[in-house]
Formats: sequence, structure tokens, C-alpha cells
Amino acid sequence: MTVSPAPDAEVVDLCRDLIRIDTSNFGDSTGPGERKAAEYVAAQLDDAGLATTVFDSEPGRTSVVARIDGADPARTDALLIHGHLDVVPAHAPDWTHHPFSGEIADGCVWGRGAVDMKDMDAMILSVVRDRLRTGRRPARPVVLAFLADEEAGGALGAHWAVQHHRELFDGVTEAIGEVGGFSLTVRDDLRLYLIETAQKGIAWMRLTVDGRAGHGSMLSDDNAVTELAEAVARLGRHEWPVRITPATQAFLDAASEAFGVELDPADPQQLLETLGNIGRIVGATVRNTTNPTMLKAGYKHNVIPGRAEAYVDGRFLPGYEDEFESTLDEVLGPKVRRDYMVHDIAVQTEFDGSLVDAMTAALLEHDPAARTVPYTLSGGTDAKAFSTLGARCFGFAPLRLPPDLDFAGMFHGVDERVPTESLRFGARVLDRFLDLA
Repeated sequence: MTVSPAPDAEVVDLCRDLIRIDTSNFGDSTGPGERKAAEYVAAQLDDAGLATTVFDSEPGRTSVVARIDGADPARTDALLIHGHLDVVPAHAPDWTHHPFSGEIADGCVWGRGAVDMKDMDAMILSVVRDRLRTGRRPARPVVLAFLADEEAGGALGAHWAVQHHRELFDGVTEAIGEVGGFSLTVRDDLRLYLIETAQKGIAWMRLTVDGRAGHGSMLSDDNAVTELAEAVARLGRHEWPVRITPATQAFLDAASEAFGVELDPADPQQLLETLGNIGRIVGATVRNTTNPTMLKAGYKHNVIPGRAEAYVDGRFLPGYEDEFESTLDEVLGPKVRRDYMVHDIAVQTEFDGSLVDAMTAALLEHDPAARTVPYTLSGGTDAKAFSTLGARCFGFAPLRLPPDLDFAGMFHGVDERVPTESLRFGARVLDRFLDLA
């Protein structure tokens, strides 16, 4: 008996199950790790008849890679589909539903990772399991990767895998991953689907000032806390100039036309405000950014410490790293020492080619109101590691979203959730995409 394809049949249950596995990544290997989630993923693939490679970069920091042979022997150009298993921590008392409950309520799956990244993991598993069961191999080879440590820069995940298991990615020429393919509703007959073709570089830094330690009651003209506080305030308030990269320009042009709002190239703020919550994502891609996130100094009220530290989340646009570096030196001044805790490249590719055509066609088949547009991601993904293989990397985790959902606020936010219908839509689109890719 022939089994009819049902690529979306399991996606909600898989997403719920994955969310229930706490893989909080605190950035210092103190969390639960990804081993349990990796074993779950491997079991799902093994159950469908696909062999997996499971490996640790450190005890408990576990990744899974598998390869599906293509149906067309002439196609040796492999497509990589990658997700990650870790999530950022969550403070349960702040949530409506426990962040690791996988609760299904109000038409959504709730929990940490629902939009970053266990929704994509679930879509990949649901589609692949169905295709293996129904004997529908893609034309080209497909490599699947479910990785550790993405939320801390990927040193123990994607970067480690590329360095130590490069053979698992032989033949990969293109890749798709998270934070792309989601919808922005303009009107009932027009939805923009944002395809990530570029992302900012990461510069997570520690700022250190050394001063003269002493008694808190004394006069001090060499106070490390004062010097650092002033430098952090300058940096946090620094107004970085507008810099429009090709992907951002293409998105702004498309949004200007779709929403009927004139674009001021020197100040796109009016247009960005028209976009609602998505404007927060795009708004962070028109300039470099530096956000102070942590401060550390001192050990007693009446002791002037000899050292003060601050931590800053810096992001630089493709092509603007040199400007970013020189501006940091200028703003911080000579007394502040700067060390990178995580430093990774910006990446970009063109919005063209057969893979982009496949994304567009798959979306149009399931949403005739779809229009694909490129954009730049303000954050970073494992695409940074895979771009070093020479792969063209895109963000394509398709989701048709309700117009009123604060999608931008879901990322690393409280009450993260994804609509169940969006998950099912995404699985159907991803399945069709594999037919065309």
C-alpha cells in the first residue's frame, strides 16, 4: 500500500518534545548540555532508517550529523540544513506557561526555543522522517546538522564540527538555517517573506580598566570604576552612523514599495516604524551596534577596587568591521583595554540563483500572496562556521505568521511561542523546497 506524504503530521509533537528537553546554554558549560536532545534527534532519525553521527566537543556538548544520498547520481553538490539544540536560559516565574513545558495553548506551542530554534529542528525532523518513510529522496545529497553551542557563538558546536569533522560536510555548496522565511503581512493579498542573505559579525567584548586600589574614604584620581563607567556610558550612547548594505537596501526598497512609504536613504526610521515588530529586527541592521550588558567591579563597600570590567555585545555590518574597530578605540579611550570573548565574521551572499528560486516557488505554492525579499540578520547563526566551507548560506525556516504576533519579541523573550499552524505550514513548504532544491 502506498503511503501518502504527510510532512507536517508530526511537527507539533516534535516541537513540543524538543522544548521539554532543557538545553539552556549559560555560555560557560555549566548548563545541562545538549546530550539528551541530541539522543532524541538521533533516535528519531534512526527510527526512520537514517544513520547518524553523534559526537561531543566536551562532555555533554553534543551534536548530530546525518547525510541523505541524492536520487540523482549526477548531483554531487550537497545542501546543508542546519539547526541547533541549545537555547538561552529562561526565568520560569516570568512566564505564563513554564518555559520547558512545551504547553500547547491558544493555538501555539509555548516554551524556550519555540521560535529559536526547536521549531526549525522539528520541521526538519518531521519532513525528513516522512520523506524517508515514503521513499522520496531529494535529487541532491542533503546533510542534516543539529548542533550544540550556537547560543554562545558555536565554538563547541558548528565551529568545532567544521574543524574536527570536516568530512561530514563534504560536497556542501549551499546551506539553509534559522531566522529566515518568516512572513510580514502587508495586506491580505501580500505577505513579504524575509530570506536571510546576510548577517552581522559578532564582537562580544570585555572592557577592563586598571586603577589604584585604596580606601573608599580617600580622594582618588585613579578610580577604575569611574573611568570604566564613563567609557561604558560613552559607548552605550554612541550614535553609530547609518550604513546600508546591499541586502538591507533591497529589503528597504521592497518594503517601501509594499507599504507605500517613501524611503529616506539617510534616515530609514519612518519606514522602519511602519513595519511594526519586524522593524526592530531590521532597524538593528542599518548601523553597527554596541550594547553594554554586564558590569563587574569591587568586593567591599569601602574599598576602591584596582580593576573594573564591563561586557558589551557588539555587532558589525558586513564590510564595516574596520570602521567598527577604529570607532571603538576612539570612543573608549586609551585607558580601556578591550578583549574579545567571542569574535566572528559577518557573512553575506547574493539574493539569486536556483536555491532562491526554489524557496520562492515553494512559498508561492502554499501562499499565493507570498513575495520573497532578502534581509540582513542583526544577530548571528551557525552560518558563520559553514560559510568558511565556501557554502552560500541562507536563513530559511519558513513560517506564515499571524499579523499581530510580536515575532521579534519572541527571540530570547518571555512567553516565547509559535503557532501550531505556522509549524505545519513551514513543514509543508520545507518539504516542497526539497523537491525543488
